Amino acid sequence: MIHLIRDLNDAVLKHPYDEELKGLIKSFADLVKPMVETVDRYGLKSRFLRKHLASADRFYRRISRTDFQSEPAGAFKDRFEKNRDKLFTFLAHDSVPWNNNNAEHAIKAFAMLRNVIAGVTSEKGIREYLVLLSISETCKYKEVDFLDFLRSGEKDICAFAEAKRKRRGSCVHRPSRQIRTGFHQSRRTW
Repeated sequence: MIHLIRDLNDAVLKHPYDEELKGLIKSFADLVKPMVETVDRYGLKSRFLRKHLASADRFYRRISRTDFQSEPAGAFKDRFEKNRDKLFTFLAHDSVPWNNNNAEHAIKAFAMLRNVIAGVTSEKGIREYLVLLSISETCKYKEVDFLDFLRSGEKDICAFAEAKRKRRGSCVHRPSRQIRTGFHQSRRTW
């Protein structure tokens, strides 16, 4: 969805006098804003997000009945309709982010390795790096210190995180900001 929003912003900058395009973008913004507010307030829980499915259906019914004369607005109408089944998946399923920041963040570390090694490595080396990268990213999402987990000898990150929470006291529970909002917030990087 982030790429779609970026493309909508770019289109309105390229076509500032296209009223149909502006109307379509405003309708989409009015649809998405309450969804993002719900995610920020309650996290990625479908029981809170499901209420927005009716609004999404109304949006799609409205644009399907509209015959846009503007080429950019027509192109975005086609794009919305093409991605209808994927665009609002996060409304019906728990823990599905509304954007792809998590995926982009996860491949960033691999892209940095690729730049550092400049193609000089073995398949085995890449496989081992990817295993460590996966563990590191999971530790970040679970708010577990990566080095503490490695030093512990534990093989299950969830069990390690739970044991650590119990040692701190069963009353203390901080939901992960990364998972709750879907946004990458400032954290320690390895």
